[in-house]
Amino acid sequence: MNSKLGQGESHFTLHSGVTPATSVSLVERKGWGHPDTLADHLAEELSRAYSRWTLDNVGAILHHNFDKLALLGGRSEVLYGGGRMVDPVRVLVNGRATRKCGKEEIPVDDLIVGVVRTFFRERLPELHDHLRVELNVTTNSSPGAVYTSGDKPERTSWFAPSSANQLRERRTLIANDTSLGTGWAPYDVVETFVRSLADRFSTTNSFTDVRPWCGTDVKVMAMGEGDQVDVVLCVPQKSTHVPSRRAYLANCDDVLNECADLAKFELPDHEVTFRLNARDIPDRDELYMTYSGSSIESGDEGVVGRGNRVNGLITPLRPMNLEGANGKNPVYHVGKLYNIAARRIAERLHTMYGGYAEVHLVSATGQDLSRPWQTVVRMTNSEVNQHAVREVVEDVLSNFPALTDELVHGDLRLA
Repeated sequence: MNSKLGQGESHFTLHSGVTPATSVSLVERKGWGHPDTLADHLAEELSRAYSRWTLDNVGAILHHNFDKLALLGGRSEVLYGGGRMVDPVRVLVNGRATRKCGKEEIPVDDLIVGVVRTFFRERLPELHDHLRVELNVTTNSSPGAVYTSGDKPERTSWFAPSSANQLRERRTLIANDTSLGTGWAPYDVVETFVRSLADRFSTTNSFTDVRPWCGTDVKVMAMGEGDQVDVVLCVPQKSTHVPSRRAYLANCDDVLNECADLAKFELPDHEVTFRLNARDIPDRDELYMTYSGSSIESGDEGVVGRGNRVNGLITPLRPMNLEGANGKNPVYHVGKLYNIAARRIAERLHTMYGGYAEVHLVSATGQDLSRPWQTVVRMTNSEVNQHAVREVVEDVLSNFPALTDELVHGDLRLA
């Protein structure tokens, strides 16, 4: 099957009746206040805000990427019942963004700073006044511009188009890179539990609403085999709401009781053990206690792509790749779109046939976005119809414009 651009072939491979790689669950999730999750979510919010602004004012999503964003930890002091910031958190916004389209000036710097401050005001309000935003945003085009006969190569206008109509993606969507998207379905019960557990302590809900001491820099690691599940988790406490060591330890008991209750509900047929804040040494007052609820306040760093994958988990015994999807352009960046698409294809195939489904989409740079160079589908069910599977793949891949709209205007959250 030839690609529409005539620049290469698109191959489809289906393996049915396969055996999953492992029956062991090894899974991690980083909560909403973890520095890597903060970096991921902030980069994605910058992309969303930039995309919405350019759509509203220019009529198209202009070229940009913020997927190299990094957070550098500040310095804090905590004490029972109090705390303060000593040095600010540094927000390094690295990437590229179009600053001008025709006569329209895009207020890139103001837009970025506004989004960063709003993000921290909502996510970690204690740090809102303790940020230093450092902008490293260029308009340099990717390699490939060769100057001949004094003519200016078309590629140099990617980040300075004369109008939205000059954007190549208005004519055809092509892959920006040679890269890989990976997805699988379904979660097993341990993976589902880990996600629930991390979100229980790091998002707004009935537990955290009445426990202002509960910080959001949560991490959960679990190992499951047979009916045994062992969990190590970290849940910080906010120092201004913890008046004493005794109060801290009582709060830890509260967290462990909640863990046990959730395990009884979600893993009734498993024996689950928990270790909380394993590095604590209470007798020396070395405790997971922070001023803001996140270690980003004190020395830790966060970088896009080091945290949860697009499906919200880190699963080394499952197929996965290292793409940092957050902050990438939602129109044609395969490192974002192919990971989402592969996951959705796998979910649909699981719904159709049951069992386990695994999908890999491999792009070739410059090739039609909807026609990956390689599509590999692996399923445990041996009774599958190749034509029906291929139809599912092609249906998902034909809907990238709708996926872009969902990313920009919907509530689809990566990581």
